[in-house]
Amino acid sequence: MLYHAYEMQRLALLPARVFAGSACSFFETAPEFLALMPGSRLAAAALASFEHPLRRFDRPAFGLESTMINGERVAVEEQVVWQGTWCALTHFRRAVERPEDATVLLVAPLSGHHATLLRETVAAFLPDHEVFVTEWRNARDVPVSEGGFGLDDYIAHVMDFLRLLGTATTHVIAVCQPAVPVLAAVALMSEDGDPPPSMTLIGGPIDTRAGPTAVTRFAETRPLEWFRHNLIHPVPLGHRGFMRRVYPGFLQLSGFMAMNPGRHFEAHWQMFLHRIAEEHEPLAAKQRFYEEYFAVMDLPAEFYLETVSAVFQKHLLPRGLMRWRGRTVDPGAVEETALFTIEGERDDISGLGQTRAAHALCHRLDDPLRQHREQPRAGHFGLFSGRRFREQVAPAIKRFIREREKQTGAMA
Repeated sequence: MLYHAYEMQRLALLPARVFAGSACSFFETAPEFLALMPGSRLAAAALASFEHPLRRFDRPAFGLESTMINGERVAVEEQVVWQGTWCALTHFRRAVERPEDATVLLVAPLSGHHATLLRETVAAFLPDHEVFVTEWRNARDVPVSEGGFGLDDYIAHVMDFLRLLGTATTHVIAVCQPAVPVLAAVALMSEDGDPPPSMTLIGGPIDTRAGPTAVTRFAETRPLEWFRHNLIHPVPLGHRGFMRRVYPGFLQLSGFMAMNPGRHFEAHWQMFLHRIAEEHEPLAAKQRFYEEYFAVMDLPAEFYLETVSAVFQKHLLPRGLMRWRGRTVDPGAVEETALFTIEGERDDISGLGQTRAAHALCHRLDDPLRQHREQPRAGHFGLFSGRRFREQVAPAIKRFIREREKQTGAMA
């Protein structure tokens, strides 16, 4: 019923939001003498501050229409190369042929936000790589008749995509939540004699016992039934996924905001002041961030609950107890896939040590095939976006992939 109540509240506030939006438009187009009247800017800023957070933000566009290669601007086109019920695989096709560039499969998290959250990640790799990205579908848009989607299905998708792109030549990168299913997929494929050349795990919960955070403590101190009873709700009427049980996006967003309420309040206060002062550039930058941040998606209940149980409560992968469709997942089978783990010094979601734990699990890997990086002063989002990512993290991953390309080329 909570999801239904949320939808009813959203509809109830719709007239007020429309009025506020219309009033904002009036102030923007009003004659100059009205715009200069005392209190007009304050009123316009207050109305905009009220209206903006009430919008429903759907999946934003990547907006990556070009990239720079060797100092020249090259056009980029998004192409969906595979489409399934729960995921699409998107290729950012560059308008030049560069067969020497390695292929990268960027596995986006299925944890509340759309794959467009990795826009800067994609942009950083475009000049040097053929980039493919997983785009998970919003569960509220999937009819119940299409069946469920669990952690095993996620792992299967990763393996299918690697095989589709060419396992022997595709470097896989997992950002946050996918670290566990990607490591599981690579372990299974290694056991089958079909390993990818490298995997990079960025800020992922391989072993949450290694670096507890507020997120991990929250999951560990509540039984799974608590999550099922309090966080799982049926999709209300009006959506294609009507009656599908999901972890709603608005609840996830509430959790994200609750982790740093002071920071978000300060950001919105700054946006209010920017509006009054008509400081358009800093206002636009903050608005773009929050339009992305507020664009959340529902997760299928099966996947969410299985992830909470397997990753955060039972720690199945690091304990050697994880199974995929009847098969034991053994990271020790990884012997030919180079491993790069990256953590942020200030990551309050995946704490220090959680991702690095993958090295102990992949115990058969030789030292030349493993690297670890602890990024100073970086929080969670700073590991895949922002200045530190562009200037330090992304170049380190590219060097790692180039080195692995040289190694595999020498062995060929």
